[in-house]
This record gives sequence, C-alpha cells and structure tokens, in this order.
Amino acid sequence: MGNQQQPIKIVSDNRKARFLYEILETYEAGIALAGTEVKSIRAGKVNLGDGYALIQKGEAWLLNVHISPYKASSQYFNHDPRRSRKLLLHRKEINQLIGKIEQKGLTLVPLKMYLKGSLVKVSLGLGRGKKLHDKRETIKRRQDEREMSRAMKQY
Repeated sequence: MGNQQQPIKIVSDNRKARFLYEILETYEAGIALAGTEVKSIRAGKVNLGDGYALIQKGEAWLLNVHISPYKASSQYFNHDPRRSRKLLLHRKEINQLIGKIEQKGLTLVPLKMYLKGSLVKVSLGLGRGKKLHDKRETIKRRQDEREMSRAMKQY
C-alpha cells in the first residue's frame, strides 16, 4: 500500500456525540460486517445516533448502531439492523482503552463512519459525559461566535 492517502467518504456523522460528550481521544477501527451491511453503508443507510462501544472479554464491540436492511436482497440473506458488530482494533489499543474506561469512567462513542478506499472504518471518541451546565456553556459559546461573525459581516 505504501504511504498513499486513500480517499475518505464520510457515510454517517454523529454530531450529537460532540454535544453530549467532551471527546478526549479518537481511535480508528475497522468493523466486522456482513455483505448486505456493507452495501447499506455504501448507500448511506446508517444511524450512529444511539450507538456506543464496549469492551467485553478483550474484544471491542459496537452496539446499538442502526444499519438499514439492504433493499435489493431477500430477507433471508439480510442482516439484523441493530446487531452487535465486532470492532477491529490492535490488542495494544484495546488494552489502553480498557485501562482508561475502567479507571476514569469514560465512554466510547462512535463519532463517524466512513469509507477509506474500499474499507469501512469507524472513528471512536473516548469521551466524558458533559453535565447540563457544560452543555449550556457550549450553546452560549456557539451563539456568541455566531453573533460576532454577524457583527463582523456588517462592518
């Protein structure tokens, strides 16, 4: 493969995650998928909204992510839309994550799913849940920035 940059096409973006969590680190993981899931992902039929990742028995799992059934396939060959999917991470990364999740009470949240060349990848964020006052602060900062940019445009 070498050092070439592969084109990245974002299929699904979990914008809510950055609002609900303070993201400290990000990881890139592959996903073990069925053929019909890959076809649905390529068509953009993914919802990361309620998804999260867990580490069980030394393996990383992506849970509660909805990948719609593939329309052009019979129901027999199709997949369960909300099934648990195994995440493909290096052993070293999984061990790091186990330590951080257990010690600091952090959560693994899917931030975006994308195609990197022909591979489906998911960007995971290691995050700490924001409290209500943090969310209000984020909203206020966003509004202030919007007002400043409006004021700058007028002059």
